[in-house]
Amino acid sequence: MKFVVVAVGKQKSRELRAIADDYLSRLRRYVACDEREVRDAADLRGAIPGGAFSVALEVRGEALTSPELAARLERWSSRDKGIVAFLIGGADGIPKDVSESAGARLSLSSLTLPHRLARIVLLEQLYRSMTILRGEPYARE
Repeated sequence: MKFVVVAVGKQKSRELRAIADDYLSRLRRYVACDEREVRDAADLRGAIPGGAFSVALEVRGEALTSPELAARLERWSSRDKGIVAFLIGGADGIPKDVSESAGARLSLSSLTLPHRLARIVLLEQLYRSMTILRGEPYARE
C-alpha cells in the first residue's frame, strides 16, 4: 500500500507546511506516502504514478464517512501495484478529462476548501483511516 498526494501548488505557508508534515510523519508510520507538487492543473495527469488508482478530490465527489473512507482505501490499495493517488486541483479545480479518467471522485466537504487546506484535511483523513483499519483509539469511531 502506498499513497501519493498530487497537488497543484506548493504549501508555501510555514504554518500549513508544518501541519502537513506532522500528518505525513504520522501517516508514514503505517504506509508509504509521497507528495508531488505540480505547477498547474494541466500537469496533474503526468504526476500520477503508473499503475496507480487515482482519486480526484472534488466538491461534487462522493461524500464518505471516515470508516467508509478507510474501507475504500483498503479496497483501492489492493488493486494492481497498490498505489492510490489523490489529486488536488488548484483554484480552478481538476481538469474535466483528468476527473473523468479518475477511478473515483471524492468530496472532503460540501464546502469549497482552499487547495492548501484540502491537502491538510486529506492527510489527516488518511491518517485517521489507517488508525481505523488498525483498531487504534485515535479515530474514536
